[in-house]
Amino acid sequence: MSRVTIEEHVVAGPDSGPYAVTTGGDGALWFTLVHSGQIGRLVPGSEPNLYQAGPESGPTIITPGPDGALWFTEYRGHRIGRIGADGAITGFPLSAGCAPFGIAAGPDGALWFTESATDRIGRLTVDGEITEFPLPVTGAFVSAITAGPDGGMWFTMNQANAIGRIGMDGTVTVHPLPTEAAAPVGITAGEDGALWFVEIAAGQIGRITPDGKIEEFPLPDRSARPHAITGGGDGRLWFTEWGANRVGSITPDGEIEVHDLPTPGSEPHGIAPGPDGAVWTALETGALARVTPR
Repeated sequence: MSRVTIEEHVVAGPDSGPYAVTTGGDGALWFTLVHSGQIGRLVPGSEPNLYQAGPESGPTIITPGPDGALWFTEYRGHRIGRIGADGAITGFPLSAGCAPFGIAAGPDGALWFTESATDRIGRLTVDGEITEFPLPVTGAFVSAITAGPDGGMWFTMNQANAIGRIGMDGTVTVHPLPTEAAAPVGITAGEDGALWFVEIAAGQIGRITPDGKIEEFPLPDRSARPHAITGGGDGRLWFTEWGANRVGSITPDGEIEVHDLPTPGSEPHGIAPGPDGAVWTALETGALARVTPR
C-alpha cells in the first residue's frame, strides 16, 4: 500500500462547515463554508481569507469559471454566486425553491448547474443569461455535474439511481445503475476517457464510458459513504469517505487504497487537486486537509 502524508489546516470555526474545495486560476484554493454562508481563499502556507455570501445562502459546490472568477451554488439561497479574485461577490437568482447543488464549466464557455429540488439542469452564461432544461424523471435529486470528454455534461441522479448526460443542445440521456439504491453523488472526468462517480449508499466507486458502459468497484468498507471524487493528476481518482473519516484512491483498473484522516469525525466532503501538487479535501469540522503521497 502506498503511504501518504496528511496535514490539516484550520480555515474556519468548527460550525462553519467547509464543504467543497477547488483550485482557482490565481493559484489559490477556494472553498465553500456551507453553514456560515462564506467563501474562503487559501494560499498554501498563508492565512485564509473569508468572504461573506450571506448567512442563509448555503454555498455548496465551487468551480473555476471561464472568466477567471470562481462560481458557486447557493443551495439555500437558490442562486448562483460569482466571486472575483478581489473577493467581490455577485448573485444570480434562480427559480424559487430549486436548490442548486453541483456546478461546472462547460465546453461552451458557460456554467452548468444542477437544480436538485426541481429536476432541472441549468446553464448560465458569464453575463447572466440563464436557461433551464427539464429532466425526463421526477424526484431525481440531481446532484454533482462535470464536463465529459465527449462534449457533454455528465451528472448524478441521486434518488433516480442513474447517471445522466446533457448535450449542449439540451438533449438528456439517462443511464440506470446496476446496483439498486446506490445513490450516486460526486462525479468527475478521469484521465482514462471515462467518468468516475461515487455511490454513497452502496459503498462503491463507479465508472461509466461515454457510450454508457458501467462498472462498479466495491470499497473495502461498504458503509464508508463515499461523497466526492476528483482526478489527482497522478492517474488515480481520489475520493472522500464521509462516513468513515477517510480519503481513498482508485486506479483505472480498480485498485483501491484508503487512508485514515488524523482527526476523528472530521466529515470529509469535497476533494480537488491543489496548486501545489497535493490533493486537498474539505473537512466540515473547520479545516482543509492536504494529502500527499510519499
